[in-house]
Order: sequence, then C-alpha cells, then structure tokens
Amino acid sequence: LSSPHRVPALPVKNLNGTGPVHPALAGMTGILMCAAGLPVCLTRAPKPILHPPPVSKSDIKPVPGVNGICRKTKKKHLKKSKAPEDVVRRYIQKVKNPPDEDCTICMERLVTSSGYEGVLSHRGIKPELVGKLGKCGHMYHLLCLLAMYNNGNKDGSLQCPTCKAIYGEKTGTQPPGKMEFHLIPHSLPGYSDSKTIRIVYDIPTGIQGPEHPNPGKKFTARGFPRHCYLPDNEKGRKVLKLLIVAWDRRLIFTIGTSNTTGESDTVVWNEIHHKTEFGSNLTGHGYPDPNYLDNVLAELLAQGVSEANL
Repeated sequence: LSSPHRVPALPVKNLNGTGPVHPALAGMTGILMCAAGLPVCLTRAPKPILHPPPVSKSDIKPVPGVNGICRKTKKKHLKKSKAPEDVVRRYIQKVKNPPDEDCTICMERLVTSSGYEGVLSHRGIKPELVGKLGKCGHMYHLLCLLAMYNNGNKDGSLQCPTCKAIYGEKTGTQPPGKMEFHLIPHSLPGYSDSKTIRIVYDIPTGIQGPEHPNPGKKFTARGFPRHCYLPDNEKGRKVLKLLIVAWDRRLIFTIGTSNTTGESDTVVWNEIHHKTEFGSNLTGHGYPDPNYLDNVLAELLAQGVSEANL
C-alpha cells in the first residue's frame, strides 16, 4: 500500500547552459509539470569559489615592499596594563569653570559631581573634577573617564565616546596566533592584470586571559586557518601593511559570540572586514567589490590604524 503522504518523485533532466530562473517560478513550474507527468529541469545555485586553484610552494613569492612573510604573537607579547589614572591624566587638561552641559558618560551636569561618585573612588580624583580631551576638546568628569577606561581593554589608550577620536595606541584582545602573507600567481575577479596577496590567519584554542569576557575559561577557534585575499596592487599592498599593524596591535580578532552560530567564548572577527571568497562574490565576502579596499581602509582608521603608522 502506498502511503497517502508520499511525494511524487520528480523526473529531473540535468541540462547545461540553462539561463537564470527565478527560484519561486521554477519551483511552481516544476510542480505543475510534474503533476502533468512532464520532465522537469532544476538548476542548482552556483557554489562560491572559496579557494584558488592549487598553488605549488615554488609559485608562492613574498609580497613586494612588505618585510617578511609571517607575524607571530605569543603570550609574552601581550601588553601589561598601565595605571588607569596616569592614562586618563595624560590625555586631558583640567577645566576650572566647566560649562553647564551634560557629561555624556554619566548624564549628570558637568557643573555637578560625577554620577560615579560613591561607586568608584580614586585617590586624588575628586568627583567634581572635569577634564577636556586634548585633540577633540570634548569634556567629561575625570571619574567618568576613569570608569570608562576601567571598563575597556586597559591598554594605555583612550577613545572619546562622543567623536571616537583615539588617544594613544589602541590595542585589542586578540589571542596568540600567527599571520602569514604571500603572493600567489592567480587573479581576483575585477583585477585580471594583478596577482593576488593571500593572508592566512591561524589561531589555536586556548584559555581566556584577564582581558577576555570569561578569564580562565577555555575559548574555541573555529574555521582556522582562515584564508583572505587582496589584489596585488598599490592599494592592496597598503591594506596588507596596515593589516599587519592591526595584527600586531591584536585588533583583527577578539573573543566573543559568533554572529553566524551563536556560540560564545569563541574567536570572532573584530570590525575589520576581510575577503574570504577567492573567485566569486556569492557570499558577499569576495570580488568583484570596487569599494572594498576603501571601506577596509576606513575600518582600519576607525581602529586607529592609518598610513601615519607605516
């Protein structure tokens, strides 16, 4: 006896060279044709080309104008934190007569005490003290800046919460690992006259440090080694040099919750987008993408990494 829930098998013919068909329309047509006993042609969605054709070791070359082929960070490279009050004092000037405006950190008026009074106390920093950041001129209670600093990476740098201006050298919490970079003799879509810079990031699993969300707990590292691609032209080489600076400052990855899987305590990208698809752009992480190099330069700048660092 046949089950009442059985789905009729689709007689499928695999034809090449079929043009793009809207999937909903194709599905509807397929069902109607199948019901009439006619053969149905289904087209498969193309697969993203994530990797180049095989490259022999002798074909891999160093990137012109870029020193070395590998950067490693070990535990001993992870920076020690500086005294918070010394950091805050370094970047501000005291304001004797503050304006009657809100401190945008605690939302209390600058002419009154910091909202952190009684929550945070520091020798020599009175709750009514106000400071002005040197470059951008935005004003906050000193105690509020201290609270903000203590809540961050404590890396000796300060970022203005209003305009995002960076004071000092911003560093991140990327765990130890290695970054390799070299030329391969293949071209990316949109850059047919250039070879390709391949970057390979590798980070092993480990134990979270004091700068991470759950110190002492294990973190996972999925999908490594990760391969990323840049065109080997002047701008592509500039992006590579800045990515090396960002790697050394531990800004490329961080430990957090994955947007794709929801897994927590895992290594994730950190606001600097990379192209992980080599020969297509079906996932949005590939080429052609004429704005990508400019976009990634802007993302690097937002992390305090600019041409001035080269």
